[in-house]
Amino acid sequence: MRRPGPPPSVTGEDVRAAAELLRGVVTVTPVEDSRALTAIAGVPVLLKCENLQRAGSFKIRGAYVRMARLPDEQRARGVVAASAGNHAQGVALAARLLGIGAVVYMPVDAALPKIAATREYGAEVRLHGASVDEALAAALAESERTGAVLIHPFDHADVVAGQGTLGLEILEQVPDVRTILVPVGGGGLAAGVVAAVRSARSDVRVVGVQAAGAAAYPASLAAGHPVTAHGLATMADGIAVGTPGAVPFGVLHADRTEVRTVTENELSRALLLVAERAKLLVEPSGAAAVAAVLADPGAFEGPVVAILSGGNIDPLVLLRVVRHGLASAGRYLHLRVRVDDTPGSLARLMTRLAASGGNVMHVAHTRTGSGLALHQAEVDVQLETKGPDHCAQVLRDLQADGYGVEPG
Repeated sequence: MRRPGPPPSVTGEDVRAAAELLRGVVTVTPVEDSRALTAIAGVPVLLKCENLQRAGSFKIRGAYVRMARLPDEQRARGVVAASAGNHAQGVALAARLLGIGAVVYMPVDAALPKIAATREYGAEVRLHGASVDEALAAALAESERTGAVLIHPFDHADVVAGQGTLGLEILEQVPDVRTILVPVGGGGLAAGVVAAVRSARSDVRVVGVQAAGAAAYPASLAAGHPVTAHGLATMADGIAVGTPGAVPFGVLHADRTEVRTVTENELSRALLLVAERAKLLVEPSGAAAVAAVLADPGAFEGPVVAILSGGNIDPLVLLRVVRHGLASAGRYLHLRVRVDDTPGSLARLMTRLAASGGNVMHVAHTRTGSGLALHQAEVDVQLETKGPDHCAQVLRDLQADGYGVEPG
């Protein structure tokens, strides 16, 4: 039983009003059945494909609502924002649609495809600082200097209401939904979904999902106020937010919303599963809801809707994450094997690995090293395998043949 809390700053009526503003602007993204996740969870699991939204994520919803409600004098001064990717693109697209000038500050190491997309939508991109926090400081200074309106990625009632329109779509598309899993960074999307469903469906459970390496919400909800998490470390940069927003925190705290955490292995496995089984490309943060199902399959009453919040992933990051996901799923094996430093030794090892059914992806041969005897060489091998059992069999086969083997 949820205890009554203070009145929320965003209501279902606010979300419905935002939906009217967004009519014809955003795409009503599809909901797809996931047979693979249904088999894992034992209840129906569906995917809300917000990775197929305009600009590649849910961010256009909140950005457009916030900017559409600006008075003419503020529109004339333009808007400014800071982001490493999704919010930048959402603001840039919304500004173009509304005829508002936009300046977006992005970290100097932001992914090149995201920088290019933001510029193509018409915003002026300025690279500043090593983090989103440093870019945000520059955006704040720009706002104070020029009078341009700062469009915050999550900490504003209009933004939360706009994000919540995704929740209204879920209620319409899956009328019997019982659990909605939502990726959480600053909390704008989760708070919007809570606001959308609270007045209409008290039986629907909304569960937020954060990366364990960037999880400010569990401690904040326990403390009763926003608490800053330090040393953020996660591949899910889209939800790597150190401090919950005051507006979304108020909604989630009043609702007693549960926020779970998932590991990096679970995130990478989720991304791989969505790509292989659902044929959908998502970014690590966009896979967080699926990761929660993989982490604790029996924890959720069905039907479950897992929100795929975004699909804007740097191809270079995708390569690393897929490899990480293969390793987490036991389908990628990295070994260091010691062999005799004699002609034919490397060829015999490759023949043995081929016979085991492993697909050799990379080989590095080292003949000198502080840990090697004079007659030894070390072979660094990366293998594609068929799963955990196959990995174990490859190791047993090599050891049975007398090879010295260490994990890579």
